[in-house]
Amino acid sequence: MKTSKIFAVAALSFAALTGAVHAEEYQGVLDFQGQLSRAEVQQQAVAAAHAKDQNIPLHARSMGALQNPRDRASVQAEAVAAAHDGAQNLEAGAFADSQIPTNLHTGAFTTQNAGL
Repeated sequence: MKTSKIFAVAALSFAALTGAVHAEEYQGVLDFQGQLSRAEVQQQAVAAAHAKDQNIPLHARSMGALQNPRDRASVQAEAVAAAHDGAQNLEAGAFADSQIPTNLHTGAFTTQNAGL
């Protein structure tokens, strides 16, 4: 019987202690100090509601035409040169001093057959 009373007193004291720790004071409604007036916020809301494509996320919109000073022929010539580069699939780290040998860039490498 004594043990149950001790546990009851300990539980009540623990409950009182935790209740006191979590107590908060009500400070009333806090005053909001905004930078914009109510009319300005309402004007922004109306403008946003009437905006074009407002419900389309940004990642779903197309970018449109890019402004690029290069002409089509120079881009195509660069692409053809890159496609014919013999070292396009080589990794520099696989060679000595982490540099691809120049003979692999020009395609001037020769194959040797083993003599029989």
